Amino acid sequence: MNRKGIIAVILLVLPLAACSGPDAADFAGQFLSAFAGGDTAGAAGRTDAGDSAKPLLDNVRGSLKPAAVTMRVDGSDPAGDATKVRFSADWDLGQDRHWTYQGELEMRRDSNNGADTWKVHWTPAVVHPKLGAQQTVGVRDVEASMAPILDRDGSPLVASTKVVSVILDPAKAGDVAAVAAAIAGAVNQFDPSITAQSITDGVAKARNQPYTVVSLRDADYQVVKAAIYQLPGVRFLAATRLLPVTKNMAEQVLPTVRKQVEGQISGKPGFRVVSLNAAGGEVADLFTKDMVAGTAAHVTLSTKVQSSAEAAIDSLPQAAALVAIQPSTGEILAVAQNKPADAQGAIALTGRFPPGSTFKTVTAAAGLQGGNVTADTPVPCPGTITIGSRVVPNFNEFDKGVIPLHSAYAFSCNTSFAKLASELPPDALANAAKQFGIGLDYTIPGITTVTGSVPPATDTTERAEDGFGQGKVLASPFGLAMMASTVASGTLPKPTLVRGEETKVDAAPSAVPPAVVDALRQMMREVVTTNSAQTLGKLPDVRGKTGTAQFGDGTHSHGWFAGYMGDLAFAVLVVDAGNSGVAVDASTRFLQGTS
Repeated sequence: MNRKGIIAVILLVLPLAACSGPDAADFAGQFLSAFAGGDTAGAAGRTDAGDSAKPLLDNVRGSLKPAAVTMRVDGSDPAGDATKVRFSADWDLGQDRHWTYQGELEMRRDSNNGADTWKVHWTPAVVHPKLGAQQTVGVRDVEASMAPILDRDGSPLVASTKVVSVILDPAKAGDVAAVAAAIAGAVNQFDPSITAQSITDGVAKARNQPYTVVSLRDADYQVVKAAIYQLPGVRFLAATRLLPVTKNMAEQVLPTVRKQVEGQISGKPGFRVVSLNAAGGEVADLFTKDMVAGTAAHVTLSTKVQSSAEAAIDSLPQAAALVAIQPSTGEILAVAQNKPADAQGAIALTGRFPPGSTFKTVTAAAGLQGGNVTADTPVPCPGTITIGSRVVPNFNEFDKGVIPLHSAYAFSCNTSFAKLASELPPDALANAAKQFGIGLDYTIPGITTVTGSVPPATDTTERAEDGFGQGKVLASPFGLAMMASTVASGTLPKPTLVRGEETKVDAAPSAVPPAVVDALRQMMREVVTTNSAQTLGKLPDVRGKTGTAQFGDGTHSHGWFAGYMGDLAFAVLVVDAGNSGVAVDASTRFLQGTS
């Protein structure tokens, strides 16, 4: 370095030497910065008792496991060789938990390193002003009180329920296979998938660590307790969870509803930061954040209607689904599926099936609105009819000759409605379907739905097939329940499930004219009183439409019924039923259960 460079360095250093240098607050800030950043060795080295400070600083950080710590100097009170430095601390403990407080450091001059050097005088109160000798800190979570999900009448559908987890520790079980067989023999009644083999496979996957076999409701646990309580290597863990009050109820709805309202019903947990003595016992609360209790969520489901819907289809060997809606409000009252249907997914809400003759309701509405026909217009109902390249038959090719349109609807004449549809404009059925909700896209908080699809048909043959619910027309039970609701109320309702949450829809079709609605109501009543749904005639004023919808190679058919009674509209689907009679019988059981 040349002479000018040396002089420059000296000139830069000399003014600094003339300054007063770092004060006590600066040294306090260095300690706080090191501690906050996790450098416990560096922090301890800035105290006058590093060997005592570091174990406690390590213990505190290890116990609290902070996501981040912020500490800052707020001010100081100089007093000769001892200065009080005030500071603020914010410990981010994760999960929106913050421990905040103000503290004070006593800074003393470091006689070993010159008058301008300071160190923190060490006591446990350096960490927190209430921390005493031989004490450390710990954090205790305070669970929030969970609130229930209530049905439309205020009855709980989902509520806090005690559950007991059955845990197998292979290291203490001895003969694991024998213990697994004993557990499986006891709990298999609640979950048929649990077998001795599934348990031993689970233990293997857990690499011989403790394995949770099953979590049982307390009532179920009490049934099998005597058989499993004394098994070697088996222990039990009790907890509280939000579960359906009735097992397996509304399985296609309640799990998704719970996700929608999770924040509301779960509330927010609290926590306590406590001082602990040498034995680990709590001494005092250093900080408390109270939990915020959850608030109940209300849904539109009716326990009575839901239970009746499930009972009506549970025993059927085929996959079956039922959706019920209150026409006057659009509130969803029930969504039910049996086990075979559950294996196929949420077919009640999102299934896409040919609707068969239930779609004649839409075809009739399109014809009536187009001026092509009235309910009394004579129409031919031959056993078969050829439209374009398609030969359309009635069921077993029955022939009714020439009859009024309302009778053709009641007898479910495919030939009559194929001819009517073939004479309509290409988009007539698609437009009419949307008036009844089919083909609309609803965003309903709490569930995902698909109403169906009715594409415009430029080809006469396609329109003919669509006219009696075959062709390219598809609908879900939810979509046909919307159709029945529209006839019942006279207007297209907006479906809802979670109270206080708004449903959105992608289009606003024109309303079905009142005269058309009146005609459809009479035609649906005639179905029940004079034809294929006569078993429903014993109930008061049931109206609806049957449907037998071919699929696959044409040798199999789904069974449908879509209708309403009073302010209760619904649709029933029985997959591969062969005919609509099974759906009509299920509808009868359903309505009887709601009466």
